[in-house]
Amino acid sequence: MRRVIYPGTFDPVTYGHIDVIKRAMELFDEIVVTVAKNPAKTEMFTLEERVDMLKESLKEYPNVIVDSFGGLVVDHARQLGAVGIIRGLRAISDFEYEFQMALMNRKLNKDFKTIFLMPHEKYTYLNSTIIRNLAQFDADVSEFVPPYVAEKLKEKRKEFREKKYHG
Repeated sequence: MRRVIYPGTFDPVTYGHIDVIKRAMELFDEIVVTVAKNPAKTEMFTLEERVDMLKESLKEYPNVIVDSFGGLVVDHARQLGAVGIIRGLRAISDFEYEFQMALMNRKLNKDFKTIFLMPHEKYTYLNSTIIRNLAQFDADVSEFVPPYVAEKLKEKRKEFREKKYHG
C-alpha cells in the first residue's frame, strides 16, 4: 500500500485542501491528513476542533485518515510508513517556501519524497487565513468551506463577540 501524508494546520480546512486530497487519492492508496501543532502560529481553532472538522469534511472518503502530530513531518511520515508527503501549491510564493522545506526534509531523510499538487484554479486564491478574516466580519464563506466548517466558523465568531462584549 502506498501511503502519503498531507500535513498542515487546516485552520480551517477549505475546499482547496479537499481538492488537493482528492487529487492525491488518484495517485496513492491511502492519504493521512495530519493536523500540525505549530507553535509559531496562533490558531483560531484548537487542535481537536481542527481534527473534528477534517473528519467530518472527509468522512465520505474511506482511504483518508485524519490524525495529528507535534514534531518533524519526516519523523511522523516514517512512523506511519508513508512514502512521502503531499503539499499543495497555489502560487509561486508558495513554491519558494515549500521548495526549501522539501530540500530540508530530504536532507533529514534522503529517501523522503515531497509531491507537489496544485488545486483546481478556482481555489488558487483560497487559504485559511482569508477564510478566518472573512468569517470574523460575518461574510458568507459557504462557497469556500464545507457546511460543517462554515457552521463552526459562525460559532467561533459568536464566542468571540461574547468574550469581547461580556468578558
